[in-house]
Amino acid sequence: MKRIKQTADLKVFISTQDSTCDECGENLGRRAWITLVKDKGALCLSCADLDHLVFLPSGDAALTRRARKHSTLAAVVLKWSRARKRYERQGLLVESEALERAERECLADSEARARRRKREEVRRAELDYQYVEHFAMRVRELFPRCPSGKEVAIAEHACLKYSGRIGRSAAAKSLDENAVRIAVVAHIRHAETQYDELLVTGCERWDARAQVEEVVRRVLTKWEAPK
Repeated sequence: MKRIKQTADLKVFISTQDSTCDECGENLGRRAWITLVKDKGALCLSCADLDHLVFLPSGDAALTRRARKHSTLAAVVLKWSRARKRYERQGLLVESEALERAERECLADSEARARRRKREEVRRAELDYQYVEHFAMRVRELFPRCPSGKEVAIAEHACLKYSGRIGRSAAAKSLDENAVRIAVVAHIRHAETQYDELLVTGCERWDARAQVEEVVRRVLTKWEAPK
């Protein structure tokens, strides 16, 4: 049996204002689901021949991937985010048969996927532990007179997963000297100076940094000195 080539995903938009279908003239109201067609304007799902598709919300990557694979016709559903000033994906419109098949497949191997996720979690945890350990060793290498144990505290803070701190940057992951130095400076600022107390009193961040800059410099010089 010849396999039907999968079409590229269409786009369906959830409108944020009153909408009217440019083909049938129906007033769709707010939050209408429409698609934009060249030379035809905004069409309701019925006029666009998409009303037979079912909605699959985002959230289950395996189910979404499989449903998309089995659905010859599919459409990405997008909604405008005022906060982020962009369209964000809400899910997919797919053929009902494709969704049912995807659900059966996901149910059949749910235990295997759960075990795989567990293995991946353990692997990522091990990698994170190794990364923190290597980061701490790099701190010790660059700052040999750093008090014992401080290098671990600095590494654990800088490299905290999902924190967005310097330790999660690409430069830090390559143990770049400047990135490691930034992490050490941040630790000294918070742990070895009155920086936090200045912030509590209402001092602006950059003014507070200027006030403790000399202390930070002295501690850095001390920690950098060769043994």
